[in-house]
Amino acid sequence: MPRPLTLYEKHIESHTVCKLDDQGHVLLYIDRQVANEYTSPQAFSGLREAGRILWRPSSVLCVVDHVNPTTPERVAAMPDAGGALQVSYFERNCRDFGIELFDVLDKRQGIEHVVAPEQGFILPGMVVAAGDSHTTTYGALGAFGFGIGTSEIEHLLATQTLVYKRLRSMRVTVSGEMGPGVTSKDIIMALIQRIGASGATGYAIEFAGPTIDALSVEARMTICNMAVEAGARGAFMAPDEKVYAYLKDKPRAPKGALWNQAVEKWQELHTDPGARFDKEVQLDASALAPMVTWGTSPDHAARIGERVPDPELESDLIRRQDLQRALRYMGLEPGTRLVDIPISHAFIGSCTNARIEDLRDAARVVRGRKVAPNVRAMIVPGSTQVRDQAEAEGLAQIFKDAGFEWRQSGCSMCLAMNDDVLSPGDRCASSTNRNFEGRQGAGARTHLMSPAMVAAAAISGHLSDVRTLTRET
Repeated sequence: MPRPLTLYEKHIESHTVCKLDDQGHVLLYIDRQVANEYTSPQAFSGLREAGRILWRPSSVLCVVDHVNPTTPERVAAMPDAGGALQVSYFERNCRDFGIELFDVLDKRQGIEHVVAPEQGFILPGMVVAAGDSHTTTYGALGAFGFGIGTSEIEHLLATQTLVYKRLRSMRVTVSGEMGPGVTSKDIIMALIQRIGASGATGYAIEFAGPTIDALSVEARMTICNMAVEAGARGAFMAPDEKVYAYLKDKPRAPKGALWNQAVEKWQELHTDPGARFDKEVQLDASALAPMVTWGTSPDHAARIGERVPDPELESDLIRRQDLQRALRYMGLEPGTRLVDIPISHAFIGSCTNARIEDLRDAARVVRGRKVAPNVRAMIVPGSTQVRDQAEAEGLAQIFKDAGFEWRQSGCSMCLAMNDDVLSPGDRCASSTNRNFEGRQGAGARTHLMSPAMVAAAAISGHLSDVRTLTRET
C-alpha cells in the first residue's frame, strides 16, 4: 500500500523535478507567477544583464497594485517620481518579455491576490510563487502559494523552477459554529494570538474541519492570507464543491470537457486518511469573539471585550520588553478597555479583506448610520471588478451616504506606498494584515480587525463591538 500523504506532500511530490540532497531540498516546478511593480524590477534587470529570456511568459501575470493612487477618479499618473519610475519600468518589462499586464487603467486591475483568483488564473493543484508573502492566499483554492525574494523571482522567470526546502506540516482543525459578529478574520487572528507570530515558522498549515467547510471561498482566502503572520510559508484547504463553483465561470478557468477532467483530478486533492502531521492544533470557533490587535504584532490581539494587557504580569523578560515597547509605540496604558480606545481613521481594504463579501459585511453595519465626526473613513476595493460589483449592488452608495470615501482599487493604506498614508499619532481601525510599527505611515498606530468591526469603529469613533452596534438596529 502506498504511504498516505498530506495535501502539502501531494503538491510537493507532483511538482518535484529532482531531489537535490538529503536535507529536504528539491528542484520544484512552478506553475504560475504573479508579479507587481514593487518587487520585480531587480529581477528583470538581472535577466537583461545576463541576456536571458523567460522560460514561459504565459505563466506570468503582472499587476500594478502597490504604488498606484486610489483617488476616486482613476488616473494613470503616479503620486511620486519613484512610483512613476517603478510603473514605467514594469510596463517596459512586460512589453520586452511578452508578459500580460493589468495596468492601472485596465478594468481587471486590482490587488494581485484578489485579481488572480477572480480571473481564474490560480487553480487547484497548482504551485504558485510570487514576490509577496501573502501569496499564501491561494491555498483557499487548493493551490500552494508562497512568497519569494527578488533573486528567486529572476530564477523562476528564467527556468520555471525554484530550489525549495520541504516544510514541516501542521493541521489546524476548526470546529464549532461561529457566533454573531465572528468572521474568518477572527478565526485566523485567534490562531495567531494563540500560537504566536512565529508559531508556524517552518510549517505549511492545512486548515480543516467543519467550520472551514462551512466558510465561503472568500472567507477562506482571508485565513490563508494571514497564515503567513504566524510564520507559515504555506496554507492549504482541500478544494470542494464551493471552490469548483467559484472557479467554474472565471475567464481563465478550463471550459467544456477540460473542465470536467480538471474537476475529476481536483477531487484527489485532499489529505489521505492516516496521513501524519508534524503538529496538530484544535480551535473551537464557538468560543471565539470579535478580535482586535492592541500592539505592533499580529499576535498582540485580544477579544474586543478585554483590556490592554499589563507587561508586568509577563514572566519572560524578553516578552515583557516586547510588550512594553509595543504599548509605548501605541500610546496605550495597561488595563485600558479596548472599547475605550478612540480612532482617527478607519480603513477597509487590502488583499486580506477587500472582496465583495467583505464590503457586504461592512455595508450591513454602516447602512443608515454616519461616520463619527472625528474619523476619516476610507474603503478601497480589492479590484476594479469588486468596485464595479459593489456599485451595481448599491453598496457604494451606502458607504458614501455614511461619509466613507469610496476609492479606486489598490494596496493603498495597507502599506502606505502611495499617497494613502497616516501621519504620526494617527490611530487606524484597519481590515489589513499587519500592524507593524510604521506600516501605515511613520508613527501611525494600527489596530487589525474584520471589515465589519472597522465599520463599527468608524461609526462609533472608537474601537467597538460590532455585536452591540448591530443589536441596536
